[in-house]
Amino acid sequence: MDITPFLNRDLNIPLYQQLYRHFKENMHQGRIPKGLKLPSKRLLSSQLSVSQTTVERAYDQLAAEGYIVSKPRSGWFADYDSEAVYVKKKPGASPVQRKTEEVPQWIDFHYGAVDAVHFPFSAWRKSMVTSLDQYGHELYRPGDDLGEAELRTIISEYLYQSRGVNCLPEQVIVGAGNPILLQMLCNVFESNVSIGYEDPGYPRAREIFEANHMNITPIPVDEEGVCIRKLQEERPRLVYVTPSHQFTLGTIMPVNRRIQLLKWAAEHQAFIIEDDYDGEFRYTGRPIPSLQGLDQHHRVIYMGTFSQSLLPSLRISYMILPLPLIEKGREIASLYKQTVSCHSQLTLAQFIKSGEWQKHINRMRKLYRKKRAVLLEAVRRELGQYVRIRGENSGLRILLDVQLPFSEKELIEKANEQGVVIYPVSHTYQKQLPAKTVSLGFAGVSETDIQNGIKKLRAAWAL
Repeated sequence: MDITPFLNRDLNIPLYQQLYRHFKENMHQGRIPKGLKLPSKRLLSSQLSVSQTTVERAYDQLAAEGYIVSKPRSGWFADYDSEAVYVKKKPGASPVQRKTEEVPQWIDFHYGAVDAVHFPFSAWRKSMVTSLDQYGHELYRPGDDLGEAELRTIISEYLYQSRGVNCLPEQVIVGAGNPILLQMLCNVFESNVSIGYEDPGYPRAREIFEANHMNITPIPVDEEGVCIRKLQEERPRLVYVTPSHQFTLGTIMPVNRRIQLLKWAAEHQAFIIEDDYDGEFRYTGRPIPSLQGLDQHHRVIYMGTFSQSLLPSLRISYMILPLPLIEKGREIASLYKQTVSCHSQLTLAQFIKSGEWQKHINRMRKLYRKKRAVLLEAVRRELGQYVRIRGENSGLRILLDVQLPFSEKELIEKANEQGVVIYPVSHTYQKQLPAKTVSLGFAGVSETDIQNGIKKLRAAWAL
């Protein structure tokens, strides 16, 4: 298969961006299937008569967005499945098919993407070298089962300052993404334990709980978060919540509801899993303390990730266990050993210590705030009275309730015909069905593409 691109040097678009777009578009259209080995950087630079740095920048951006993956001593491979763009449907449901004929370039509003172009690769590379110089003689050892002490200490300090989380480094477990940590957590509790789950809620976490034979109890969500009355009726042993930016609705749980939830957990000796997956990005109002920071009875398991604030491909997340679960948690963690390499952890620790982390977060908050404003203005201008915006006060995506005579599937298919990828939310519901609602993530989309994408939605929906 010939996947060598043509680069137009007469365009104002940088060569590495042209190369990045070529691979991305061909993966979207299924021409580069998942698992296909890509040309080496040296070979591609030779074929295209460009520097290896140009190829490296394109590959770095593709890797950061999850399109390609590096395999040690083997090379780079496509990691994007064009047949699985949409989340897994329930048995019997027909998948949404994307139409790719004659589409010049996709505008993809994926909510899991980040703006990788602004990732400080030079500062990260410097942190890698510094950590090697400082800790290189220790990298032969297996490392602590909970994660590198240096990183766990920094995480505990950072969370106290930023989110009001009170914990010791001994309570922190570092893992290769939240799914791994959730798997560990499932093993901390007995099988068939009952768990209350937000309806709607994060589907991947629900599937992990189901795979571990937990008894899922859907708990309705209102404008303030998970409904306490339903928890009192069902009395699950665990409850999984996303209070800082409810997945899916985007609401922020107010302090009074947080206190009610903590009171319920203390009275019933239940545990709360607080997933703070994008807590760094809030655009209106004052920050609200985490549930863990408000907890006086050691009932909250706090989870966070660096995927949204740095790069998804780094696969570094963390979990804070309450005191009653530390011993069992360490026992389970010892079965997995370290799921994140020592070097990656120590690089991140150095990146934070050097001040580069805070500078990066400040830049990204400013950037995402601007992208959000561009998106909201474009939606109001182009789609106006036909949509209602939800979940815009925090996080990296918004929801659109669409007041048109099309189903969710039809809205998505019509957008596809115009080269725009938007996403369903129906799969996040268990019992109640949503209005005709679609999801638009804006972090990984340029401001120009945001505006063009919304214009194309207007055309797609014939407004």
